[in-house]
Amino acid sequence: MYIDSHCHINFPELHEKIHNVLSNMKENKISHALCVSVTLDKVEEILKLTKQYSNIYASVGVHPDYEDITEPDIDILFKYSQDKKVVAIGETGLDYFRLKGDLSWQKERFRTHIRAAIKSKLPLIIHTRNAREDTIKIMKEEDAKSATGVMHCFTESYEMARKAIDLGFYISFSGIITFKNADDLRDTVKKIPIENILIETDSPYLSPVPKRGKLNEPSNVIYVAEKIAELKNMPIEKVAEITTKNFFNLFNKCKTV
Repeated sequence: MYIDSHCHINFPELHEKIHNVLSNMKENKISHALCVSVTLDKVEEILKLTKQYSNIYASVGVHPDYEDITEPDIDILFKYSQDKKVVAIGETGLDYFRLKGDLSWQKERFRTHIRAAIKSKLPLIIHTRNAREDTIKIMKEEDAKSATGVMHCFTESYEMARKAIDLGFYISFSGIITFKNADDLRDTVKKIPIENILIETDSPYLSPVPKRGKLNEPSNVIYVAEKIAELKNMPIEKVAEITTKNFFNLFNKCKTV
């Protein structure tokens, strides 16, 4: 069995065909999926999904790319974290690729999420893009190690991955590792022990080969697992077994639901 550790099945393009999404998951032996929050106004929508479907979990957080929206504080994140199906805080982090200028608000939002994760005793889901030094710096300053978490949809350097692992974080790979121009990232996959890896789709985005150009969904996480198995020269069953174990080790609240 496989687990999609990061998806957005509440987004309209997937939510409108949710029964097909879940059916395809079952067909491809995807046992669970973590539906990740990007804005506070959609958290209730995600929680409703988790109540309808026992194999769907939730996170609570506000994506670093979103400006001019309700800013999260520790209290509201903590409040939502008490729901039995909320197993993580995020996604949060830093993104210097999509946004430019004074991003002090983004850094402060990141710090708020880390503090909320520590208070709620839940792991973090971190998004980082073109912000390697500041991401690690803030993680260290705010003691993110005491919360642990995952660097989701990882595309940065092996050196950054190593620093995150040293802080107790897992590295999650998406369909990007199947893309033609992702040789450097595939080298990083080879170097990171399977015991530190999670798999994800980040659907509805980033469809892996051979589904490029089509709507992505959790069932396609199997292609991420296949590529990892190929790169590490190990049976795909072993990749499934270990990444599933890693998921439940990190998001250990899932075990109690």
